[in-house]
Amino acid sequence: MSVALIVLAAGKGTRMHSDQPKVLHEVAGAPLLVHAIAAGEALDPARTVVVAGHGADAVRAALAAHDSVAQVVIQAEQRGTAHAVAQAADTLGDFDGDALVLYGDTPFIRPETLGRMMEARRHHDIVVLGFAPEEPGRYGRLVMQGESLIRIVEFKDASDSERAIGLCNSGVVMAPAGLLFDLVAEVGRDNAAGEYYLTDIVGIARARGLKATAVTCDESETLGVNSRTELAAAEAAFQARTRAEALETGITLTAPETVHFARDTVVGRDTVIEPYVVFGPGVTVESGAHIRAFSHLEGCHVSRGAVVGPYARLRPGTELAEDVRIGNFVEVKNAILDEGAKVNHLSYIGDAAIGANTNIGAGTITCNYDGVNKHRTTIGADVFIGSDTMLVAPVRVGDGAMTGSGSVITRDVEAGALAVARARQEVKPGFAARLFARLRAAKDTRNEGER
Repeated sequence: MSVALIVLAAGKGTRMHSDQPKVLHEVAGAPLLVHAIAAGEALDPARTVVVAGHGADAVRAALAAHDSVAQVVIQAEQRGTAHAVAQAADTLGDFDGDALVLYGDTPFIRPETLGRMMEARRHHDIVVLGFAPEEPGRYGRLVMQGESLIRIVEFKDASDSERAIGLCNSGVVMAPAGLLFDLVAEVGRDNAAGEYYLTDIVGIARARGLKATAVTCDESETLGVNSRTELAAAEAAFQARTRAEALETGITLTAPETVHFARDTVVGRDTVIEPYVVFGPGVTVESGAHIRAFSHLEGCHVSRGAVVGPYARLRPGTELAEDVRIGNFVEVKNAILDEGAKVNHLSYIGDAAIGANTNIGAGTITCNYDGVNKHRTTIGADVFIGSDTMLVAPVRVGDGAMTGSGSVITRDVEAGALAVARARQEVKPGFAARLFARLRAAKDTRNEGER
C-alpha cells in the first residue's frame, strides 16, 4: 500500500515559554518534528504533509535545513485535531493510498510499531495506536470489544467506567486517505472542549459499518513533549535507548551515562568511546576507532583505527583517514587528513588538506581567515611541521618538507625543503642581571616615597 504522512505541527506550545514553535525544539541535535517525520519514513511514504500554524516560516526553514521534502500547509486557527487533518485534504485530494496521522511533538514511535499498524490496515478500515500507561491520567480511552475498536472517548467526556479503562489513545491513526478526509468532514464539536476531535472518526466509521481496531505499543513510544521538563525527559529517553543499542551492537562505552549521541550518529563495532564524549549531528565513526574522553564531534567522518582526543574538537567538514591521530586540545574544521597523519597537541587545523604520515607539531595553526575570506592550506605527505608554526593561507608545503619551530610560513615550500621564518636569536651576557637590579632599585625608591 502507498502511504502519505500527515504530521500535525501547528500547536503553539505555550508551556514551553518559547518564541519558537514547540516542534522545533531539539532532541539529540534535531527538531522534534524531524524525529517524527523520520519515524514515518520507515514506511517509505509517497508524500509527506506537515500541518503548521504558529511559526510556519520557521518550520519550513527547519525542514529545508534537514533536507525534508515535506509539503507545508497552514492551519491558521487551531480548532482541534480533526480540523488540523482537514487542512491536508486539498494537498492529498488526489492521493490513492493510506494516510498516517503523526504528531510533530511525539518523536519516538518505532518503525516496527508503524509496520504493525500497516499490517492491521489490511483487515480493518481504521487503525489506531494505543498504549497502556501506568497512570492513564487524562488520556483519551480506547473502548474495545475483542479486537474491534468501538469508539474513542476523550477524558473530559468519559464516564467513570470509561475512565477506568487502561488502554489509552496516542492520537496516531491510519486509514485510506479518501476515507479519512470524508470522515473528518463529518466531525462536529459537541464536546466539553468545543473542538473538532479526530477521535470522533471511529464512531462515525462504525456507524457506517466500517471496521476499526487498535495496535498497541510501549508507553515510551508515545512520549509527547509539551514543556521544557518533558523535553529534558525526551532527551534522556533518547540517550538511554541509543546507548543501550550501541552496547548491543558491539560498541564499547566505558561510562555510558556520560556519552551523548545525535539522532543520526553512526558508530561501527569495536569502537571505544571514553567518558564525556558528545556527538553533534552528522557524525560517522568507522569500526575500530577510539574516541577519547571529553571530545566533541560534529559533521565529521572518522575512519577505522583513528584516535581522537582527549579534549579534541572535530567540526563540520573534517575527514580523518585510517590511523590518523588527533590529540589533546586540537580543533579540526573542514580539513582532510590522510592515512597516518598526526596532530597531537594544542593545534588548530582549519580549511586544510594534510598528507599521509605527516606530523603536525604542537601549537601549529593554519591561519585560514583574513577577516573577509577563508583560505586553504595544503600540506603534502611525510611532512614535519615544527612546533608553533603559523601557516598563513593560502599556502602549500610539498611532500617531505619541514618547517622550523616558531616559523610564520607565508610562501609555498617546495618538496624536500626546510623553511625557517623567524628572527635571529641574540644573547647579551649579563644583561638580565643588570636589568633586574635596575628594576628592583626603582621599586625600592617608589616604596620609600610612599612611606
